[in-house]
This record gives sequence, structure tokens and C-alpha cells, in this order.
Amino acid sequence: MTTRHHSLAKNKIKFLMLEGIHAQGLDEIRRSGYQWIVTEAQAPPPEQLAEMIEDVHFLGIRSRTQLSAELLDRARKLTAIGCFCIGTDQVDLTEARRRGIPVFNAPYANTRSVAELVLAEIILLMRGIPARNAGAHRGQWLKSARGSHEVRGKTLGILGYGHIGSQLGILAEGLGMRVIYFDITAKLPLGNAEPRTSMEQVLEQADVVSIHVPDTARTRNMIDEQALARMQPGAHLINAARGRIVDIPALAAALRDGRLAGAAIDVFPAEPKGGDEVFESELRGMDNVLLTPHIGGSTQEAQQNIALDVAVKLVRYSDNGSTMGAVNFPEVSLPDHASARRIMHIHRNEPGVLQAVNGVISGASINIAAQYLQTLPDVGYVVMDLETDDAPALVRELDRIPATIRTRFLY
Repeated sequence: MTTRHHSLAKNKIKFLMLEGIHAQGLDEIRRSGYQWIVTEAQAPPPEQLAEMIEDVHFLGIRSRTQLSAELLDRARKLTAIGCFCIGTDQVDLTEARRRGIPVFNAPYANTRSVAELVLAEIILLMRGIPARNAGAHRGQWLKSARGSHEVRGKTLGILGYGHIGSQLGILAEGLGMRVIYFDITAKLPLGNAEPRTSMEQVLEQADVVSIHVPDTARTRNMIDEQALARMQPGAHLINAARGRIVDIPALAAALRDGRLAGAAIDVFPAEPKGGDEVFESELRGMDNVLLTPHIGGSTQEAQQNIALDVAVKLVRYSDNGSTMGAVNFPEVSLPDHASARRIMHIHRNEPGVLQAVNGVISGASINIAAQYLQTLPDVGYVVMDLETDDAPALVRELDRIPATIRTRFLY
């Protein structure tokens, strides 16, 4: 699919920002010279969104907006997508890449917020606060030390030792906890954390297990009946990662049977799409379970960090073509272009494309001041700084190359 190039001045570039994106991100875009910004507080239904995105160049969304291939087909001018959140499951990343649309997110901006929530849940679970709080609301006075423990000296097991898991380990050590972890990739320990060679070892040795892994085919229902049976009697489970990692019915059974003392769950296999939809779960009504509505990263600080991070990535791509941080696109870090015209050619990764691109340029007797190329198996991205006064004519020639997906040039 060849699409027409976009050579628009900043005041003609339209940003559509959905789902109440934090003002910090909007301010950053405006400071960069872009004033045409349309905002919506909610995620529009698909039929309305299809109309809204027809003339949009940059689209900002959060987790509720679903971007399918059909919707992307309606977005003829769409240049990039910003997911102002951690995950990108709501976007068909492959179809976006095939249309020459990079997708950016903020994978680490809420790390501290999630780690702090989990740390608080560890203390609350170990002290038996959920059940005592629920009892007090019913008029019961459960003043007893039974089942209540300090976290000092206890073992925290972390499954997934990435940015969140490793920071959680450092915070937990500050409370005197012993930290063990397992990750499918070898990770150097921070502080006094100790690696384990299998998930099973962590489950068997930890007083509290906290999950921090991505949603993949390998991790779905990773914590099932067999995994839960390996946990120590009276242990606690925390999941603030992804909803499909824990088999919720199996967890509910382990809690009812008293094999586990408690759990804290922030993410679920099926979650309400809005505040007016009823939350359903087998864990509802259990006094020893903390249920939170997917708020691990929902702090003002995290939302500010996310908004600024993604806004900067969108502006950088618009201003100079840099794609660092794109989750579905060849990543190229580019310097600013002072005098030469910058042309960006997105193409299917087929033999001979770069030769054809350079042939067009040499045929026009244009000097290449700089050239940058990066590829993925199906898509290539070449950026050229050219000494020419007629970039539009050159772009038209590059668009005629059969493998072209999209060609852009910057003023």
C-alpha cells in the first residue's frame, strides 16, 4: 500500500488525544509548536472514532481505545500513535507497522507507583488487615495477633525481575525482607536479592509471591492449580502485572480451602470497560483478598511521567523522524537536521529497495549529506538528509518505488 506523503507545516498537523490524557503531555506538544490539538475525555465508540480519525496525523490513546485494522484503514493521514500507558495490546501493532505507523508507549513511567502499591499490599496482607478491616465494617472487633506477622525477616518471591520487580525488591529489603526472584532472562541482582533457577523454587520458598511478568503465551495461566499447590501453606499472592497470568478460579479455591492466607489482585482476565459496568469475579466477597481496579500505575506522578514521555516521543518523530521507543517499528535515533532536507522512506523490506531509493536520488544529481537505515523482517525505514530545494518532486519519485509504504519530508 502506497500512501501519499505528508509535508504539512506544524499548524496544519492535527493531534487527537483521547481518554483524558494528562495536561503535562498536551502542554509539551503545544510548547513544541503544535496548536491543533483536539481532546476527548472518553474513548469514543468505534463508529464515532472511525469518523474522528480520518483527518488526524497523531493519535493519543490510553487503554480503552481499541485500534483494529479496519479503523486504521480509515485513518489515511495517521502518522504515529501514542499509547499513553504501559501496554499496547489495544493496538493492532502489525497492521499499524504495515501502514507505516509507529506506535509509542511509556513502558517504565509508572514503575515506582506499581512497586509502592505492591509494597503496601505486602504489609497489609502479612498483618491480616483485609479481613480485620472487613470485619470492622460489619461491626466485628477482630483484635487478635493470630495470622498477623511483621514483614521483617520474611521472604518475598518475585516472578519477573524487570524494572518493577527489581525496584520492588530494593524497597522490600529496606523493610528487612529477604528477596528471591526468578526471570526467564538472566538478571543481575540488585541489593541482596538472590536469583532462583525456576519459578517453582520461588513458589516453594516465599512467604509472599509478587508477579511482574508480561502477558505472553508462556505466561498465561502461569499461576494455575499446580503452581498454587507449590506455595507454602499460609503464603500470600500478589498480581499487579497482567490479568491472564493467574487462574482466578484456582486461586479462589486455594483461598477458600485455607491453603493460602490471602491475595491482592489488581488485574483481571476480564475487566469492566467503564464505571457503569459491574465488576464480576470469583474473588468478590472474600475478606482476605484485596481487590483493586487496575490502579497499579494510577497515580498523579505516574500519569504525568507517562504523558510527558509519550508526548516527547511523538514530537520527536514529527520533528525529526526519530523512532526510538517505538514498539512495532525499526528504531532509529536521529540528530536534528540543520540545513539539509530530511526525507523519510518507509517501505516493505524487500531486496533492492535501498538500491532503488539511492537510484532515484543519484538520478536527480542530489548529494546525500547523511543516511540512516534500520529494518525489521517486514518493514524498512531509511532516513536521508539531502541537499535539495525540491523535496516534493523527489518524494513523488520515491513514492513510485513499488515497495513504498509511505514517504515524508520535513521542512
